[in-house]
This record gives sequence, C-alpha cells and structure tokens, in this order.
Amino acid sequence: MALRILAKRVAATLKAGTVSSSPKCIAKRNASQAVAAATNLSAGVRDEIYRDAQLSNPDPAPDSATAALVNEQAPFMVKTYVRPPPMFVKGEGMYLWDIENRKYLDFTAGIAVNALGHCDPEISKIIAQQAKTLMHTSNLYYNPWTGALSELLVQKTLESGSMHDTSAVFVCNSGSEANEAAIKFARKVGKVVDPSGEKYEFISFNGSFHGRTMGALSATPNPKYQKPFAPMLPGFKYGTYNDVAGIKDLVTGKTCGVIVEPIQGEGGVQVATEEFLVALAARCREVGAILIYDEIQCGLSRTGRFWAHASLPKSAHPDIITTAKALGNGFPIGATIVNGTVAEKIAVGDHGTTFGGNPLGARLAHYMVSRLSDPKLQNEVLAKSKIFLKHFQHLQQMFPELVKEIRGRGLILGLQLTQDPTPIVTAARERGLLVITAGTNTLRFVPSLTIKEEEIEEGMQILEEAMRVVLTPGEHPSGKQVSGEVDSPN
Repeated sequence: MALRILAKRVAATLKAGTVSSSPKCIAKRNASQAVAAATNLSAGVRDEIYRDAQLSNPDPAPDSATAALVNEQAPFMVKTYVRPPPMFVKGEGMYLWDIENRKYLDFTAGIAVNALGHCDPEISKIIAQQAKTLMHTSNLYYNPWTGALSELLVQKTLESGSMHDTSAVFVCNSGSEANEAAIKFARKVGKVVDPSGEKYEFISFNGSFHGRTMGALSATPNPKYQKPFAPMLPGFKYGTYNDVAGIKDLVTGKTCGVIVEPIQGEGGVQVATEEFLVALAARCREVGAILIYDEIQCGLSRTGRFWAHASLPKSAHPDIITTAKALGNGFPIGATIVNGTVAEKIAVGDHGTTFGGNPLGARLAHYMVSRLSDPKLQNEVLAKSKIFLKHFQHLQQMFPELVKEIRGRGLILGLQLTQDPTPIVTAARERGLLVITAGTNTLRFVPSLTIKEEEIEEGMQILEEAMRVVLTPGEHPSGKQVSGEVDSPN
C-alpha cells in the first residue's frame, strides 16, 4: 500500500531509470531513495506501480481500506451481484467519490435513476422536511401526497400529448412492482371482458427487461434471468421486437395484455419503430388486449419528451404506462398509470401495497414530476443529446473497427461495438469515468438530465482514451474487469 501511495512520486524516475539532476539536495536525496527502492522490485511490480501512477483512479488495491471493508462485509450479503472494486460514499451533481476519495464522473446516473444528479439540494431538503413531519401510515389511511402525485401524473401526461385518455394512478415502490400491477390489471380486464377465463395470455418481446419478480420475470424472455427460477408463470408468449409481420399471429383473442418498451434499455438501447408500435396498438384494439408501455427507463423526459411515446399518434397510445427509476431520483417509488378502460374494471381489494404512496416518497415524486415535466429541461435534454451524438460520430471515425452503430434518443443512448466493451468500461473507470453496458457488446449512456456540456466533453475525452488503450497492442486496463453487468433489480 505504501508503494502505491508513493507511486506518483517515483513514477517519472521508474520510467526514465535515472535520477533528475535537480540542484536541490532534498530532491536528489528523494530521487536516489526512489531509485534504490525501485531496483529491489521485480519488473512486473515496477510496471504495475508505474501504470497505476499514470491513472487518476486506479482500482483500490487488495490491501486497501476499501478491500478490507468489502471483505469484512461480504460474508453477510447474499451473492446476487458482481461489482468493480471501488466503494462509493459521496455524490454531488454528476460526480461520485469513493472511500479512497477518488472522484468519478458518472454517466450511469444509477442506471437512469438520478435524473437530477446526485444529492440535489431541493430533494435533500424535501426528504429532511417530510421525514420530520410524516413518513408512513400505510394505505389504511389517506395522506395528502399520494393523491397529489397521482393528479399531477395524470395532468402532465395529458399535457405532454401522451396517453390521451389517462385516468388514474396506482403508486407503488419500484419498477418491478409497477409492472406486476400492470400485468395483474391486464389479467383482470381479460376476466371482465371474457368471464370464461380464456383471455389470459400475455405478450412481451425478446430483448426486453421488465423486472425480477415472478410476473415481471415471466415477461422478460432472457434465459440468463429465467432459467434458475423456471418454470415461469403460465400464459406468457414472446415475440420479435419491431417485427410488424409477426404481430397478427402473436396477439390473438386469448391475449389479455401486451407489454413493450418504446426503447429497450437493457436490451441494448433498441428503439421501437413507429410502424411497429402503431401496428401493435391496432392489433391490441382489434382483439381487446391491454397495451402496456414500460417507460421505467426511457420515460420522464429522458428522450426529451415527458413520455417516450408522446410523438406517436393517439391510435398508438397505450392503456397503461409503468414508471419508476427517475420518479424518485434514488428514493424507491414507482407508479402504474392507467386509462379509463382499465380503471373502471379495478375494484377495491384487487391490488395493494403497504409502503406504496407513503408521504415521503409521494411528496418527493411530486417534486420530481414537476421538475422533469419542465419544457426548458426537455429542450436541454435534446441539446445535450446532440453533443453526445457529435462525439459518438467522432469516435466512430476514430475507431471504425470498434464503433459499429449509434442508437437511442435524448439521453438514453447506446454505442454498438464489435467486441466486448468490458475492457473499455474498466479503462474508463481507471481514468475517472463510469459507464455501463447493455445487450450484446453495447455501451449504454444514461447520465443525469442536468449534465453540463463541459461534463460531457470531459467524459468523452476519457472514453476516447479508454478506447485507444484497449485497441493499442501492448496496452490494457489494469483494474478488475467485471462482465455480465445487468439492469437494477427494479
């Protein structure tokens, strides 16, 4: 550990192999000591020290305070995650600090969650005030904020030109819960429309991610997630995303619900075509199936519109919208927004939650909806998207053998690569930038919507350097390469 602390002092000497000719005696003595220490080290150790000295954010060493704390806590935690070595303890705006006090620029926003950045002052103020007033009573009793949040979501959805017949909201705690409610509501509508019980099938699409609870997992056709918990719930069928021709055979009179992401996040930032969504909506109307848009990751102004489907014609609007992530900016809250067709068929006792709509979460989400529905913020998202795209095009020109395709809208963007992006993620992290992956060989960019132009520039410079390192023979990342990154458990 001491050698790592001294690394930056001796790096230049290690590289040159000679002592600086400084006239100051103290400098000569220190340099001589550094060379003497270096000659006792193996070439491999010397290379490692020099390499780490050139990195602003090398991964914490095995003998670091971070590693000690991780190892101490690990036996008590169920091993459901694989993580890189840094441990974060502080956030502000677009930046995170780890336990070693290294600063990182965050292009992940907690996987599209921290839309207003880390530790927004007004959010912190609201949490503190409401925590001193009233946090929880359960849904046995009224509180003013659940209704206020529901009303605002309906109002802003209508104002944005999104689901034109929006009617009511069920407030819950997460994205998975929002999708579970949507699945249940669709099944209930199917029972009302066809009392025989034959209208129970549910459709989702390959590449989708809807959550980890059994209903949402059954709608997530990825063997990596489903196989350990098979069999899935009965009645779930899967189609090909953007396959217009396959819709008619997929969605039938037995279909009670269809769930689709207007932009697949974890599936690789794949954007649904307008033709596909229009045709899907038409078929749902034809057979009486409930259409659900999962906008947990792509909604709440991430595309520059309040909902990602706002640009679609009314005929392609859904019956249900599910949301979470940015709704709480890090506080756990979700919502299932329904139209009148669905709302009128849901009765007392059909669904419920203990914590959903608690005064603290609902008040915070009310503030988030107010901020995220601001047209000025949405226009800024579109402007920042153009800056990202400009840099992506530059990277494509710089590394044509690596960057294959640019995808996404607004600030949910993806770079399709020709190889595993894990080394690039590692090299970027070692230089102070956090990025994540999605789908197959895709880098995913979902930064806070309040990111500044200079922060985009800073991050893209680091990303370019990370790509250069990975593609240069003889160079490679030093840190732990963590593959298999997945979306949050919602």
